[in-house]
Parts: sequence; C-alpha cells; structure tokens
Amino acid sequence: MVDKYDEDEVLPDGTTIHIRPIRPDDKERLLGMWARTSPESRRRRFMGSFDLNWDNVARFTDLDPTQEVALVSTRGRGESERIVGVARYVRYEDDPRHAEFAALVEDAEQGKGIGTALVRRIALAAHEGGITRLAGDILADNTRMLNLVRELGLEYQSKREGGSVVHSDLETSLTEHFLDVVHTQEREAAKAALNRFFRPERVAVVGASRDRGSIGGLVFSHLLGGGFTGVVYPVNPNTPYVQGVSAYDSLRTCPQVPDLVMVCVPAPFVNDVVDEAGELGVKAVCIISAGFSEAGDLGRERQDDLLQRARGHGLRIVGPNCMGLLNGTEQVRMNGTFSQTFPDPGRVSMSSQSGALGLAVLDHVQSLGLGISTFISVGNKADISGNDLLLYWEEDPETDVILLYLESFGNPRKFSRIARRISRSKPIVIVKSGRSTAGVRAASSHTAAISAGDTAVDALFSQTGVIRTTTLEEMFDVATLLSSQPLPRGRKVGILTNAGGPGILAADACEANNLEVPPLSDRTRQQLDSFLPGEAGTSNPVDMIASASAEGYARGIEILGNAPEIDIVFVIFIPAGVTETSDVADALVRASSMVPDHVPIVSVFMSAEGMPPELAEAKIPSFPFPESTARALGRVVNHARWKHTPLGDVIEPEGLERARAREIVDAALASPTDGAGRPSFGRPHTTAASEMHSAMVPDAEPDADAPPEGRWLTSAEAAGVLEAYGVPLARSRLVTTPEEGAQAQRELGTPVAVKSAAPIHKTDVGGIELGLTAPEEVAAAIERIDTAMRGAEAATDDGFLIQEMVDEGTEMVVGVTHDPSFGPIVMTGMGGTMVELQRDVAVRITPLTDRDVSEMLSSLRMAPVLSGYRGAPPADVAALKDLLYRVNAMVEDLPEVTELDLNPVFVKPEGGGVVAVDVRMRITPIP
Repeated sequence: MVDKYDEDEVLPDGTTIHIRPIRPDDKERLLGMWARTSPESRRRRFMGSFDLNWDNVARFTDLDPTQEVALVSTRGRGESERIVGVARYVRYEDDPRHAEFAALVEDAEQGKGIGTALVRRIALAAHEGGITRLAGDILADNTRMLNLVRELGLEYQSKREGGSVVHSDLETSLTEHFLDVVHTQEREAAKAALNRFFRPERVAVVGASRDRGSIGGLVFSHLLGGGFTGVVYPVNPNTPYVQGVSAYDSLRTCPQVPDLVMVCVPAPFVNDVVDEAGELGVKAVCIISAGFSEAGDLGRERQDDLLQRARGHGLRIVGPNCMGLLNGTEQVRMNGTFSQTFPDPGRVSMSSQSGALGLAVLDHVQSLGLGISTFISVGNKADISGNDLLLYWEEDPETDVILLYLESFGNPRKFSRIARRISRSKPIVIVKSGRSTAGVRAASSHTAAISAGDTAVDALFSQTGVIRTTTLEEMFDVATLLSSQPLPRGRKVGILTNAGGPGILAADACEANNLEVPPLSDRTRQQLDSFLPGEAGTSNPVDMIASASAEGYARGIEILGNAPEIDIVFVIFIPAGVTETSDVADALVRASSMVPDHVPIVSVFMSAEGMPPELAEAKIPSFPFPESTARALGRVVNHARWKHTPLGDVIEPEGLERARAREIVDAALASPTDGAGRPSFGRPHTTAASEMHSAMVPDAEPDADAPPEGRWLTSAEAAGVLEAYGVPLARSRLVTTPEEGAQAQRELGTPVAVKSAAPIHKTDVGGIELGLTAPEEVAAAIERIDTAMRGAEAATDDGFLIQEMVDEGTEMVVGVTHDPSFGPIVMTGMGGTMVELQRDVAVRITPLTDRDVSEMLSSLRMAPVLSGYRGAPPADVAALKDLLYRVNAMVEDLPEVTELDLNPVFVKPEGGGVVAVDVRMRITPIP
C-alpha cells in the first residue's frame, strides 16, 4: 500500500525532495543520517538518551507493514543516495485504529518543510490503513515539531502532560481545511520554483555561440538584446568571447552562481550539465536541447536519467526539447527563447507544449497587439507542468488571462482541482489537441462507448470553467476580448452596423453561439429614430445604412450601451467611401466612455487595413469578420455564466452501507472464478471488452505487463453492491432451469421479463423476452433464449433472470466508466436500446456536485420530456438526481468499479421514484 508514496515532493522553497518507504537495505543510510544529527535533535526525537547503532538499527528498517510504516526523505541517487529525514507510525496493540507517530530530520535539512511532508504522508498512509488517529508525545521545547503539528492542516488536539511534554492527537480524516492548507502550500511552492525561471537576476547560457543563427547563439543574443535587467553569462569552453562578451568554460567559473541555467548543448552532454548545476546549488534549469523522450528508447532512457539527476539535487527543470521561456514585463524583459519576436508587455500569460507552435504564437500575439506577461514552452514536461504554471499564475499580479496549448494531461484530477479554483478569478483558455477518437479502442459497455475519446476532456473543462477553443485563432480572439473588456452580465447583444448584410450575418452567428439578439424597446428605438434617417432600420440589428457618419456611430453606441435590454454592444463598420475608418474608430473610442463599465464593446472593421490603431490603444477589440467575433463572445458569455453560478456541493445520500459493498467487491476480487466458474480476470463472454483509452494516447496497444483487466460481476453481486448504495432495482429471481423460472413467476405474481443473466447486451443475441404473464410462458422463453444464446456462441452458465415488468416512466441510462487518466466518469441521458445511436447523454467527471447533476439533466435534448412534455406528467427528477448522487458516492468509494451500465432506468412520474431494470457492473483490481 505504501509503495504509492515513492515519489517526489515539492518543498515550500520550490525545490524537491524524494520520499519513499524505508527498506531493509537502508540500515547504513539511516546510520549515516544519525551521524549527521545533533545530540539535541536526537534528544527531542527520543525524549531522552538513545543511540542508534548496528545492534538496533534493524528495528527501524525491517518492519511488519501491517503494524508499522516508515517513510524516508532522500537526497542524491544510486550509491550516493542519503537519507535526510524519517517519519513512522506504529499501531497500538490494544487499539489497531490508533497509532503513535514520530519524525526526525537531520539538522542541516531542518526548516525546509521536509518534516511536514513526511508526517503528512504518514498521516495519509495511516488513513488508508484504517487508522483514524495518530498520537505523539513532543517535548515542550521542541518548537519545530509543535509548529509542524499545527501546520499540517489536520484536525488536532494538544495538551501538556507533566509540564515538559505536550501530547498531540491528529485526526487522519481529510477535511476541507486540510485540502485548503495543502492548496496554499502547493501554490507557494510553485511560486518559489517558477520565480527562479521567470524572474532571475543571473542567467547562464550553456552552449552560447558566436553563431547568431544557432540555437545557443539566438538564445544568448535575445537575452542580451531584449532589454533583460539582469546579468547573462555565456558558457562555452571553446572560445574566449561570445558576441562581444567574455565567455566562461564552465558553470563553476562564472562570477556568481546563476539563478537560471539555459542549456543549448547536444543531448549527450545535457545530463552532466545538470549535475554540475545541481552541485553548485542552481535550482532552475531550462533545457532547450532535443534528443530525449521524443527520440525513441535511447532518448527516454536519457530523460529518465536526467530527471533522476535533477531530483537528486532538488532542482527543477523546464523542458527538455522546448523553445525556452520569456518574461515580457517592463521590470524583467527577458527573452530566453530562440524566437525572433519579443512581444510588448501585456497581461496575458501562456504555456505551449509545442515549441514550433510557440514561434508562430509569439508572432501572432505581436501582430494582434495583445502583449505578453510570461510565456513558456514546456516541451516534454519532464518536470514543470501545466499544473505548476497554473498555480504560479493564480496569484501573479502581472497575469489577467491564462492561455494553454496542451497535447496531453499529466494529472487531470489535480488540474481539475486547480482550474476550478482559478477560473473563479482568472479565465483559463485552452486549445487541447487530440479530439479524434482514432486511438480509442472498442468499449464493452454503452457508457464506455459513449464516454470515449475527447468526451472526458470536454467534461473536465465544463466542470472547471475552462474556456475551450477549437483553434489557436479562436483562442487569441477570446484572449483579446478577455484582456480588454469586462465579462458581460448576460447574453443579449445589440448590433450596430452601416450595412444590412454583415448585420444579418452577425445576428445569425450570435444565435448560433447561444447569444440573443433581442428586439429593442420602444424607448431605445425612439432614441435611435431621433437622429437616424427614415430608411434606417432600428430593430436589432440597427442598420444605419451606408451614409452613417462617425457622429451617428458615437450616438448609436451610447444609446445601445445604456439600453437595459442590451448586455453587449457589437459594432460593424464597412468603408463605403462616405465616412473615414479613422473617424469611426475615434468616435467608437469617445462613445465607449459614455457606456457603463460593465458593458463590453466589440467591433468589426471589414477593411483591408485591419484593426484601426486607435482601437488598439484604447483596448477596444476589433475582429475581421462577424462570425469570429460571435464565437469569441459566445465562449466568454458561457464563462461569465459559469463564474457567477455557485460551484455546488457534493451531496452525501442517506442510508449507504459502504462496508457491505466493500465486502462484496473484495470477495469478488479474491475469488479465483466468477459465479459461472470462469476465470475471474480477463475478457469474459464474446464482447469486445476493453477499458476506455482517452485521445491523449492515440493508437494505444494492450500492455502485456498490465494488471488483470477485471471481471463482470454476477447479477447477484452487482445487485448487492447497488442495493448497499440504495439504488432501486426491479424485483427479480435468478434461476437456472425452465422449471425454476416458472416458479419464480408464480412467486412474483406479475408480468415478467426473462433475460440471460450474462453481463452482455441481451437484445443483440436474443437474450431477452418481455411481458410474460404465465409460468409456462416463462419456461418456454427460457428454452428459446438458451437456444438463441448457444447459437450466438454466448455463454448461458450465468443462468436466467426473472424480473418483474417495469414499463412505466421515461427510459434513461446511468453509467460509469473509468478513464485511466481522469478516473471515474458518470454518464446519464436517454436510455434504451438506441442509447448509442441517439447519443443524447451528458458526461461529468467525479466527484459530482449538485450543480453538475442539474446541468447534466438540463443539457439533454430530451430535458423537456423530464419536465412534462405535451401534457405528460413531469418525471420524478428528484429521484433521478438522488440516483446519480448514489452512483457518484459508490464509484468514489469503490474505484474498482470500472464500468457500470444501468440501462434502462425507468423514471416514473413525479413522486413515483426510479427503478433500474438492467444492470452490468465490471470490477478491476487497483494496482
């Protein structure tokens, strides 16, 4: 269980420390740490005299993991690895749900947050091991340890015992306060780490070249010529001068230790440069060099070695295989890229996973006059990732808008947590490539089939308030709007134009992007009529005709901007030879000061000259065509609505029997065979079963070393799990013979359905018959189904389900699939046999809030049916929501549930509840 804690931790100063479980071969390393620890630190740890030596060290390294867990923090790698800290818990023999904890960090490493990281992970390991409380006795003069207990974020109680000892009890449950503390510390660590990249005082370029056309020459030249306010050291052992600056033959010979090292040497030399930088105490290295994980097996090995070396020194890496980074603010002006373009200062920050794309992006940003605060090309993302950058930009005073170009996610669930928080204060705009489902393999359940491909990404962005655009052009249209105008308070657009055609195009484009072009009020039309000619149109769009003057534009903008029925003013101008473009632009700037601050203004100047410079200076966005303007407005309006809607709460349903469900799943996983005697794990029956792969890993092939793919639960097992979570199921009986089926119908006393109990799509193979009212009909149906199943080469060993007929209500589907990156994904929508054809479904990533559930149902095309369509009674939506809350709780508690289909779920009229009729559930061992 503790193997998952073998990973790196980012410390408050932005550096890293490696944390892993202690091992029996750590004896010498633990004694080495002991030798570097002062007598005072030893006294505080053991509350008196104690000597660790070869006679007793095995007591601390050779552990029974069921009773005792210890984690160590290490520096270095391989033979040079050394332990610098250790923490452990030991269960109480008389109370296994409680344990004692303790920690020790060698003196030179104290005060860096290592002890906090160790104890926090020990508390998490204890929580997962069923321990609810950790207890520790701390000397009253051990202020570091007492502060550590307070800073963990866990609920605790402390009291003095005997005057010199403080007894502390830590609750291991993870509260909202704990998560808030962790979030704050993550953000501060990211800020410390990335300040070294974006705000260095001393930069060394290893591989700086006299050839201004080479990568090393370009990076060095741009740092020198871009106005960087710090010092740049060229490192090149082959020449005394680089571009007129004295060169240094190594990092060691630089006058001072650099804050940031830019590496532009061939790949075989990079890792040694990182070692040298780490030995000098450098904590930030940007590797522009290629030849790593993008370059085959040898490159992947080189990148793994690179990361191990970096972690051994605690330093952070941008790249490799990137184009560098820049800070465009006036205070820094650092162009550490090989791009010839250095945009003006701005309020937009951006990360691009593609270096080549980054070059085009910077050119485009400059042409738009958008400006850049910070830009970074993350390349292979060996270390610094998009999540780190989001944490940094969250409170960066120079950043108002965040742009990301992503090709893959490293940790989507962490991204979800961070982005949901940041989007409330700063918009995040993303282009995510890989929309194609070409790399998604066939999925065995309806839910997996529908949720495959890019659907999980869309769900993630929808839940976190991220603005997703389909193209880079659209991204910058949205960024231009966000960086210059307020968020609109609604979606009602007033269009002002001097030509009817573009006005109609704009109105159509607005409605296509979920915006409204409402009729203007009588008062607003009277104000427009007071100065417009009689042939002008004053409905909406307002067509001032080709003779419109600059003053007419100014008055029209002021009137629309102050009209209570308008949230956004959309101005279109086509040069018709009557009025000068510059005069209209000046009028727009003047009129904008007469419009309330909360009303955004956008413009379209359909001329060869493009955006008038007057508008750029006044920060009024201008676009070439109405359609692109409406698309950007639609994205921004949706974001504004998300931002101003409460996030919602995760609902905890009543009556959950978690322990019962856990017992069923654990027993099923432990069973060597399923209910029909087949091997538990692998692909059952003849379905095309496979776990869903996201579009981020196209053309993924099965991994021969992957863990078992799991098994379908029997009908009884699946029903037991669902009943433990309060999911209403139709009454049924499991039988194996026609005679037993006939008796089951007599006992149920209602019309019944007969189905194969195998976890397959029954309609496809003749595995279901409906509306049987007599015992003999049931017996005959079982014989027919058995024959049909055998003819289709489908197993019948599972038996047959005799189930009461349920045909009242609206047919829905509720399901779950488990994405390897995103975790559990819940789906609901129109159910029945046509679910995959209709695809009227909504998908969200767990955990679901009440807002998520409401939006899922309201987004369906069939939503009017649930509300009561054409006189039909409204469906019991409250019961359907409760069902979704229960499924959400189940998959959060039981990550082994990797596929679930409840199809159909009959939603009865209001007050009648819901009932799931057909159930398929797949479980998979969690590695």
